[in-house]
Amino acid sequence: MKAKFASRTVLLTGHTGFKGSWLAAWLWTLGARVIGVALDPPSHPSHFEVAGLTETIEDHRLDIRDDDFLKRLLSQTQPDFVFHLAAQPLVRQSYLDPVETYQTNVLGTLNLLEALRPMKKRCTAVLITSDKCYDNVEWVWGYRETDALGGPDPYSASKGAAELVIRSHVKSFFPKDGPVRVAVGRAGNVIGGGDWAADRIVPDCVRSWATGKSVQLRNPHSTRPWQHVLEPLSGYLTLASALSERPELHGEPFNFGPPAQQAHSVLELVQQMSKHCDQARWEDVSGKDDASYESGLLKLNCDKALHHLKWHAVLNFEETVKMTTEWYQYYHNDPQSIRERTVAQIQEYTHFAADRGIAWAQ
Repeated sequence: MKAKFASRTVLLTGHTGFKGSWLAAWLWTLGARVIGVALDPPSHPSHFEVAGLTETIEDHRLDIRDDDFLKRLLSQTQPDFVFHLAAQPLVRQSYLDPVETYQTNVLGTLNLLEALRPMKKRCTAVLITSDKCYDNVEWVWGYRETDALGGPDPYSASKGAAELVIRSHVKSFFPKDGPVRVAVGRAGNVIGGGDWAADRIVPDCVRSWATGKSVQLRNPHSTRPWQHVLEPLSGYLTLASALSERPELHGEPFNFGPPAQQAHSVLELVQQMSKHCDQARWEDVSGKDDASYESGLLKLNCDKALHHLKWHAVLNFEETVKMTTEWYQYYHNDPQSIRERTVAQIQEYTHFAADRGIAWAQ
């Protein structure tokens, strides 16, 4: 993988966010020139700030709704790869501000596609949406890339709409023999160190337990296929690498997630985290919160990624939770060395993948 990205110019939208900052760090370790495009970090603290990533990448603070600025930046930088992660990523926030959610997630994606259209240089773009792009009917099997899109809440609907925009633009403006190739990555239920977003279970636990409080569980029995942040990122990198060489992948969406048996409830996640934290306490407040929709069960079928990319998840549930809680422990004990800890976890994850025979790590 390093040979594919070393000395290449990579434009990364959403680099100040949770997943984006981890991807920026990983690309930096691979020797890429990373050009970040994002708003200010969405939380304080943030992984982007505490890991000191402004020292390792080219940092542009830009709203992707600003189409003129985005077009100029792509024209000036001429990236070899583009990863689009910039988004309004929270379901509950989408109820509070649906207009911003649609503008960012749909029009922001359209703006990036329009900025890619004039490019004459070969460029490979992986656009990230979400597992919530699917019309979730709460069935027990995983959603496949051919299943219906959409959702009952503004966030899910915005991701489904972004997918329709991508599909239309690929068919209308990006021929397979053209210079720009596009594919879509879908993932969700991501946990890992450095996430301090509101209304997410791991950050809620970290904040509560750090102050000696009980974490309140709104939906303790909601089941998710939890995965460490590095899992989908390895999928995005694998997809970009393959897409740059294989035109038949152009326009294709891919799911990235853990195996079906790795689905666990919110309560089980908190209980597993508590094994690594003496201050862990929680209480069930289900039924006492607002009536905002939240799915009870949502998982992905990732057979397509396995078949076409030889990709599958590396970590089991216990390893996922252990790596997550260890990162926060390092942060609280020695926040000045957190960039080194982030890089060490990327290396640890890569070693796990190599030892377990994962194709991208060989």
